[in-house]
Amino acid sequence: MNEVLQKLANLQYIDSRIDELKQLRGDLPEEVLDLETDIARKEARLNNLEEEETNLTVEYDKLKLDLQSSKEKIEKYEDQQLSVRNNREYDALTKEIEAQKQVIENAESRLKEIEKRKEEISPEIEEAKQELDAAQKMYDEKSANLDKVVKSTEDEEKALLKKRKKVEKEIDDRYMRSYERLRDGLNNGMAVVAMDRGAALGMALPPQVQVEVRRKNKIIVDENSGRIVVDQSFFDKAKEELSI
Repeated sequence: MNEVLQKLANLQYIDSRIDELKQLRGDLPEEVLDLETDIARKEARLNNLEEEETNLTVEYDKLKLDLQSSKEKIEKYEDQQLSVRNNREYDALTKEIEAQKQVIENAESRLKEIEKRKEEISPEIEEAKQELDAAQKMYDEKSANLDKVVKSTEDEEKALLKKRKKVEKEIDDRYMRSYERLRDGLNNGMAVVAMDRGAALGMALPPQVQVEVRRKNKIIVDENSGRIVVDQSFFDKAKEELSI
């Protein structure tokens, strides 16, 4: 049992150090991911505005051509009216003229709308570009900081993970399951804690429990927190053997 307790202390020591390395990164990983999402959203907005501006220009040019075409048609129909042979032909040409006048009216109305929208969209595009640039700069800064932190800790973390796999294989499955369950259910991830001056994480242990912890011959679970309590010597040995 002494060996089991040592393995559990070793595992907790490794996991605690890995947790410390992850805490060094703080919220940077989440912030970088959030910024990536924000950049994608801002890029999509800018692309949509630029696409809208392009479509407006294409539509504007087409309407100008349609406008000119309708005016030419009206002139042609009016000339033809001068040489019609009967009222039926005259009325038919009149209808065509009225239809083209309606086309002109609609085109002129739409042209005004496009002109107004193009005036509005230019500052919107400029604003979208500025927002995208700001987000990109922030992302570059946060990403660089994260890369720096990761680079400074990755060698130690890799070595710790390698040691963790080795220790994990040496622990019986039932103890491993209990350990993982405790880790998952605790905010600080401390499934195994050392008894320090008769207390575990500042909470005093009953005298009989203190005696049993010092005997190092069975797993002791703190009734208050549910954590496994071991003698400080196990963590001292873990630090001595596992420190990188």
